[in-house]
Amino acid sequence: MGEKDLEIEETSLARSEDERGDEAKTEVRKVKKKKKSLKEAVKAEKRGVCHVSRVPPRMDHVKLRQVLSQFGEIQRIYLVPEAAAAQMNRKRAGGFRGQAFSEGWVEFTKKSVAKRIANMLNGQQMGGRKRSSFYYDIWNVKYLSKIKWDDVTDEIAQRHAVREQKLALELSAAKRERDFYLTQVDKSRALSSIEERMKKKQKVQQESGVISDFPSEQFAPKVIRQFPQKKPVADQAGKTKPSLSKDVLAGVFGGQ
Repeated sequence: MGEKDLEIEETSLARSEDERGDEAKTEVRKVKKKKKSLKEAVKAEKRGVCHVSRVPPRMDHVKLRQVLSQFGEIQRIYLVPEAAAAQMNRKRAGGFRGQAFSEGWVEFTKKSVAKRIANMLNGQQMGGRKRSSFYYDIWNVKYLSKIKWDDVTDEIAQRHAVREQKLALELSAAKRERDFYLTQVDKSRALSSIEERMKKKQKVQQESGVISDFPSEQFAPKVIRQFPQKKPVADQAGKTKPSLSKDVLAGVFGGQ
């Protein structure tokens, strides 16, 4: 064997050792990742979720965390933004002009804490300082048993999908209405242009002394409107209403 063959063999051995080392590192990373995911799953099983059905104005996720963190450790918070139409109506009425939220979910690190907080705060006054804008608001909190944060995210995604579908339907309906309106406008313009041309032609014929065999009114489109009429009530009433014979009436009133 020559020197070149030895060098090639050494490089191939080094490459194989590097590849084995990379494979070992990837295996170690996979094991660590799996252990981490198992730990997260165990922690997620211990967590509890509460639903806040009403979020008062001027309250966001930061203020909500500050208020609820006094009673227990919070993991995550999600608040649903208010609908655009409701926000516009509120601003027109002179209400709070900032970002408002309709409802939300709060995830606590322990189920027992979430259940205790929901039972303790639900229906109670938020309180705090009297100058606070949430002093007279009432808590609407409910503990969601057997509900995890993944279920919440799935529900939120489903709501977004339904809203996007409704928006697409509304846009398609608006597009159809716009297309119909544009076609009607084009038809009216075409008819008006035909009528103007016929009037000009008739005027030229009158000035030249030529009488047209076909007047312009014949070419003008006739619009015939049909209004469905209902039958008179008197005709149907005479057929359906039973009537007494004259002999019966004579026997009742003129029998004596």
